[in-house]
Amino acid sequence: MRPESLMMSYGYKPELSEGALKCPIFQTSTFVFKSAEEGKGFFELAYGLREKEATEEMGLIYSRLNNPDLEILENRLSLWDEADDCAVFESGMSAISTVMLEFLEPGDYILYSNPLYGGTYHFVKNVLTKYGIKSLGFHAFESPENIEKYIEEQGIGEKLKMIYVETPANPTNALVDLEGCRRVADKYSTPDKKVYLAVDNTYMGPLWQHPLKHGADLIVYSATKYIGGHSDVIAGAVLGNMEVIKRVKTLRTFLGNMAGPWTGWLLMRSLETLKVRMDQQAKNAEQIAHYLNNHPKVNKVHYLGFLSEKEDPRNYEVFKRQLSSAGAMISFDLVGGEKESFRFLNALKLAKLAVSLGSTESLVEHPSSMTHSDVSPEDKALYGITDSLVRFSVGVEHYEDLIADIEQALALV
Repeated sequence: MRPESLMMSYGYKPELSEGALKCPIFQTSTFVFKSAEEGKGFFELAYGLREKEATEEMGLIYSRLNNPDLEILENRLSLWDEADDCAVFESGMSAISTVMLEFLEPGDYILYSNPLYGGTYHFVKNVLTKYGIKSLGFHAFESPENIEKYIEEQGIGEKLKMIYVETPANPTNALVDLEGCRRVADKYSTPDKKVYLAVDNTYMGPLWQHPLKHGADLIVYSATKYIGGHSDVIAGAVLGNMEVIKRVKTLRTFLGNMAGPWTGWLLMRSLETLKVRMDQQAKNAEQIAHYLNNHPKVNKVHYLGFLSEKEDPRNYEVFKRQLSSAGAMISFDLVGGEKESFRFLNALKLAKLAVSLGSTESLVEHPSSMTHSDVSPEDKALYGITDSLVRFSVGVEHYEDLIADIEQALALV
């Protein structure tokens, strides 16, 4: 069956929960063992003291280790990306930071794409450095050949341990070639040192891009965004093969940043409508992008659906190979600067002025002064994060109503 069908029941047995149609919220800290022998067996598996037997299932011990809501959610979330396993966290940043702390050691280098989500950028530049982990950024629009050349120029090949990319880039929609990054990672991997490729797939959600199929070792999500989709839960997720997720879950156990049962239950609810929500958001975004593209007060629209083989063959090829949709994130440059952008933002009535993205309601913000305010003026200029740039996360409202809202706001600019 397709994932959208399995979201209703996969991994849940009603007979184990008094016949409840939906998985209950297992609001408990600990679980009762049937016998001392069973408890011993569960702990042996939990701490890796022995391998699981062919017909053996890992039992429930303590909600910091496992919980029914969390396990069912992780099983369902794995289906979209065809991952072996998944680890869910209480925030996107806890997922990102756990991955980096697990796979990086003092003396290692992490190579990351720019522009990068502000929280991730701060963690890389200001937290990892405290542990002797160094970093270098590359431009999201660079080719794999240029990335490799940059590594050689900086002389970090022997110390490179992770390539971390966010694609499409926030807020510019610049694309990173994942298969090219995989080739770069493989070139600098050795039998004693694997270079991991981690991909923040939040912008595309688990529907429109599947990084594991293009060479990624790990996918990270802010599950707050499309996966949660209702602006009422903070969560994160990491997906990959059994080996890497076992390591991630082990560190998660000791950091204690796993998601709780309420978070798990809310995300299970959201997964049931993930496809219909994202499909509608993408359809709305296409209509809005075309409207903006023809408006005299808009200089340029950054929308993946406008990529052209003739004008931008590199990004067009990556888009056709890597993504199945143009998505629902639009950025556009207004004629003018901050004053005109603020006038537009303040005039909107249906779309809400707030950060975050991927929710049922449309959200709009000013990257230069908000989400990307800590980016240097030089980098803002390089990446096109200007005072005139507005980011629009398209929701599920009727597109004609959204366009009418945009129209009346632009009339005041």
